[in-house]
Amino acid sequence: MPLEVVLKTLAVAVCYYVAGRLGLLGRLTVEGVIVTPIWPPTGVAVAALLVYGTAVWPGIAVGSFLLIASLATPQPSTMITVAGNTLAPLCAYLLLRRAGFRVGISRLRDGLALVFLGGLGAMLISATAGVGLQVVTGRLDTVEFWSVWLAWWVGDAMGVLLVTPLLLVLVGAAGPLRLTRWREMLVLGLAALIVVPLSVLGSLSLLFLVFPLLIWVALRFQLAGSMLCALFASVLTTFEASTQQGAFLNLSAIEVMTKLQAFNGATALTALLLSAMVAEQRALRRSVQNACRELAEVLEHLAAGETPPDLPAPGHTAGLRTDDTAPALERPRDG
Repeated sequence: MPLEVVLKTLAVAVCYYVAGRLGLLGRLTVEGVIVTPIWPPTGVAVAALLVYGTAVWPGIAVGSFLLIASLATPQPSTMITVAGNTLAPLCAYLLLRRAGFRVGISRLRDGLALVFLGGLGAMLISATAGVGLQVVTGRLDTVEFWSVWLAWWVGDAMGVLLVTPLLLVLVGAAGPLRLTRWREMLVLGLAALIVVPLSVLGSLSLLFLVFPLLIWVALRFQLAGSMLCALFASVLTTFEASTQQGAFLNLSAIEVMTKLQAFNGATALTALLLSAMVAEQRALRRSVQNACRELAEVLEHLAAGETPPDLPAPGHTAGLRTDDTAPALERPRDG
């Protein structure tokens, strides 16, 4: 195995472990089982596979094992959970690749693929393996399976929807991060620091105030701004829910989980899909503008009786280009 792949695999393992420790800070208890409304390691794993390829999958397994070992003494059954945590991101990567996913998330279909294939679809594996193991080993009653399974599944899916797009932006896989409108970014950042805590920490249920801000950020800064704002809102709301304060005061554990997951899901979907739609519309507008500019140049040459430089001279046959379609998914080397 090349040294570069080994180093990338170790980096994935470390990032997975650190993300897991951070995710556990906002843990909740459902039917006696510890769950996290947002599980960042799944987002780290999917992003790593999209950027580096399947060669780094051992890093996901190692990171998952070390994370479990830091919480309890590993048992033979631990390998089932590790397998589920590894197979789920791998399945997400393969499904996204099959669907023609582009890591730039510049189309609505990319956002929908990440939501329904990479998040909600593939994470069924990890949730079923993890909670099923709890039932088989007798640590969870059969009647409690679905409530814990739902919390586990949504937590893993939220990790993909909130963390993966942001990581793709940070590593440059989703395109360059432009800072030309820094004044507007500063205003939006200050607004987020005021509106989000006011919505979450107040005794009144004002979580809906986050969405106008989220829409504004998505329209102006697309993926980078909207996902950062969504992650900030979701993390702050999760920590508030874990203490049952603010908008989650006097609610039962099931009510807290339901309200929190509904908010996190709506936040992630709004940020991801709206930013993808805006990016797609802007790309379409640029394409139309370029086509109109090229057409105007051709007409100018024809009006002057000249042969346009981009057109073949009379008597020659134009060849068809076969590379006009951009690759659906940037396929990284697997080592």
